[in-house]
Amino acid sequence: MTLNIGRSLGRMVLATTLLVAASANAGEYLVKYKNSAALMSMMSGSLKMQVLDNHDVGQIMKVNVDEKSQLTTLMSLYSNPGIEYVVPNAKVHAFEVPVEMNGLKEQWAIAKVQAEKAWQRAGNKGSKKVVVAVIDTGVDYKHKNLAPNSVQGYDFIRNNNDPMDITSSNNPGHGTHCAGIVGASGLIDGGIVGLSPEVSIMPLRFLDQNGSGDLNNGIKAIDYAIEKKVDVISASWGAAIPRSQAKPLIEAIERAEKAGIVFVVAASNDGKNNDSYEVYPAKAGLSNTIAVAASGSSDAKPSWSNYGKATVDVAAPGEGIMSTLPADKYGNLSGTSMATPLVSGLVALIKAQDPSLTPTQIRSLIQSTGAKVNIQTACDCRVDAFQAVDTILTKKMFVSPNAKTIGKGEKVQFEGVYGKAPFTFTSANTTAATIDAAGVLTAVAEGETQVTVKDADGQTATTYKIYIGKPSGGGGDDGGGGWPGNPGDPGDGSCPIGDQSLCDIICQIKPDMPFCQK
Repeated sequence: MTLNIGRSLGRMVLATTLLVAASANAGEYLVKYKNSAALMSMMSGSLKMQVLDNHDVGQIMKVNVDEKSQLTTLMSLYSNPGIEYVVPNAKVHAFEVPVEMNGLKEQWAIAKVQAEKAWQRAGNKGSKKVVVAVIDTGVDYKHKNLAPNSVQGYDFIRNNNDPMDITSSNNPGHGTHCAGIVGASGLIDGGIVGLSPEVSIMPLRFLDQNGSGDLNNGIKAIDYAIEKKVDVISASWGAAIPRSQAKPLIEAIERAEKAGIVFVVAASNDGKNNDSYEVYPAKAGLSNTIAVAASGSSDAKPSWSNYGKATVDVAAPGEGIMSTLPADKYGNLSGTSMATPLVSGLVALIKAQDPSLTPTQIRSLIQSTGAKVNIQTACDCRVDAFQAVDTILTKKMFVSPNAKTIGKGEKVQFEGVYGKAPFTFTSANTTAATIDAAGVLTAVAEGETQVTVKDADGQTATTYKIYIGKPSGGGGDDGGGGWPGNPGDPGDGSCPIGDQSLCDIICQIKPDMPFCQK
């Protein structure tokens, strides 16, 4: 499968989300093992495969299976009770992206989200204590506009401490561009400024100078960020693959979730509704994820941006975005790849004002303070930095979660952030969902409601729409991927190794495997 990371419309460059291909290099698989005994059996040499890498944290081994013995090896792996699953090691490829260079740098996005007003209100432009990991093609950390905010990162391609963004015809400096949107210092004349100019940016490189890499290294980069205790992960890449194949990636994000790290991810640039389109990690649907659509200067959705009321959380400027490029250069790129780091920068700015906020509360704050736009996301809104910062500093109560799609029978805990207990909770439509005195909402029937919270001081706040089942206007059939009313549900039952005939044979031997339960 070929995957496009860029296209040109006149002089406007659309740098799309980096996509992980659904197919792996021939014979490469990621094997999830349960224990050390299973690991030792895999390394014993009895199986006709080559061990390429072992990632202890995720308990994942990358192997190369001989094509002639592929079936027998996979059958042996699946017959091993110590093996949890096997999926292809998805590969990454980036195509050429032309770049438009400018002189004086105008940044419509910074003005649109009221960043300068937010900095004035806060009395700061962020904090160096907040660390954002940019997992991408690396970063030109020597760029004059990025050097003041760059901290030590890692290169998972060459396995060294030099995550330099190396350009080629396939990579104009995607990671460097994203890093500038997060937190360019704004200290260089004729340069640009990031959403959080005071921040620490950790470059983690898993895509090489040709825009190629593998899913295994992406997972290792996430775990490295967790180990280094970053606050935010910015991921402007994704995979149009079934949830079953994305399982090791989702598990890595779950580890970030447990560590309290906000994971900001691009919705992708296929112009599709993610409610009915499988793309990961955008559809991971965890409590710490913020999936981002792109908006233009007039707050319209560019035709290429993905969207989705159930699975995309918010929109942010992503069209014609000026930012840093390697070798002290600047250029305009467009895509949800650009919208994502802007939200990552906003999360960093928010963390600098109130580090106690949880990932779910931060997502709710961004949604509750966003400007309403005609772009289908959970909040139908575009981020507003000033409103978010002002809410924190005035301690104005907001409801968390703020916009959500849940399945019938599911229970969700609501809270009034910055409010004074005791609270009173009300559901606007008790036919669709009821809510008890403790703020636990129970989804009763398909429909929609809103939750209102009143605190002890009489302050009230209301959520945006809480959908039970399919959101109205949210798109049609889910394409067999499982309706995302409960996006934390397990896989879609599809063949995780990409070859249905092999799966059919394995199911005859191991009918209890998850992908055999149809």
